[in-house]
Amino acid sequence: MTMSSTWIQPPSPFGQPFSKLPSAANIFPTRYAVGDEQITELKTLVKLAKIAPRTFENQQQDRRYGVTSDWLTKMREKWLNDYDWRATEARINSFPQFTIHIEDRPLHFIALFSEKKDAIPVILLHGWPGCFLEFLPMLQLFREEYTPSTLPYHLIVPSLPGYAFSSGPTLDRDYSSHDVARVMDQLMKGLGFGGGYIAQGGDIGSRIARVLAVDFESCKAAHLNYCTVPRPQGCSDDSLCASEKRGVERLNTFITTGTGYAIEQGTRPSTIGLVLSTNPMALLAWVGEKFLDWVDEPLPSETILDFVSLYWFTETYPRAIYFYREDFPHRKFTSELSTRWFIQKPFGFSYFPMEIYPAPKSWVATTGNLIFFKDHPKGGHFAALERPQDLKADLTGFIEQIWPSIEAAK
Repeated sequence: MTMSSTWIQPPSPFGQPFSKLPSAANIFPTRYAVGDEQITELKTLVKLAKIAPRTFENQQQDRRYGVTSDWLTKMREKWLNDYDWRATEARINSFPQFTIHIEDRPLHFIALFSEKKDAIPVILLHGWPGCFLEFLPMLQLFREEYTPSTLPYHLIVPSLPGYAFSSGPTLDRDYSSHDVARVMDQLMKGLGFGGGYIAQGGDIGSRIARVLAVDFESCKAAHLNYCTVPRPQGCSDDSLCASEKRGVERLNTFITTGTGYAIEQGTRPSTIGLVLSTNPMALLAWVGEKFLDWVDEPLPSETILDFVSLYWFTETYPRAIYFYREDFPHRKFTSELSTRWFIQKPFGFSYFPMEIYPAPKSWVATTGNLIFFKDHPKGGHFAALERPQDLKADLTGFIEQIWPSIEAAK
């Protein structure tokens, strides 16, 4: 986390609804505030940033070659004149936030804790270019529906190491998905959930959830909304429905024309990390593109600026792309989905048609004990952000289906 950020640690207990810790672990209620000087610096850099001259490529309104000059110009004006970070900050701080030290490094998480003794622990895992902000709409639905005394779940949304308010990986050694999964498991055990919890994730979070389900006993089941399984042997398109065939076309297009960012982040993370840390407008172009292209319906421009602003203030980008190195040069994790990373435990999946890699059900089923599957007519890559009601219903339906047998097996 950037040293110029401001942490405010009020006396415990925090006093917010859903903030009563289930364990007496060394966990601190926390608020976050950006210093005025950071906001001033951001606006100065945005104002002074040079936008490239108009070219044939950056004038294509279908964004076939990336974001347009017009979009970037309009977003700069909004960032400077209309966008209110303090409103976003207040919304973040309206949810209970905490800090825990794991392996001598601070880890940030947002949570809704239940006061029910039989509440079911669930860890919700984001990816890139997301962060914990993705899950706030879904958490809002939970706290509107329940009180602390009636909430059936403990809902924990950590900032993965390197993201937002969590410390980055150590500098003295390589860091992998398995390291992150180990930290997530320690978080859940530190909260008193070593007896069993459920993991949910999309994007990189789906990988972490899969590792938790395969390698960590305390994780009893996994629900995912992203799976980059390659076409299994013997799986032809003949057996696919029309929507799945469109999904295969979309994933093939993504593999062909949409993975340049991943190659750069996986092979030259140092260079791109240094480049995008120098200029917030460069960060907006690189990250904002994904919030344009990876969704079903357009997101409000304020939402895109929320994510980019948080990335800028916390210096997330260069600290968060280490995952991509695991995919090069041989994409070993992906190739092992049906063997090393096959989920033997209960496995649920939500399919959204405008996902960047909408793998058909038959493909997903080769990667785990798929006992729950929901096919949605709308939604893209950021399911928790775009379709919070749908993802909430799927997650709770999955839990209701599998948790009684998990309890009975204890």
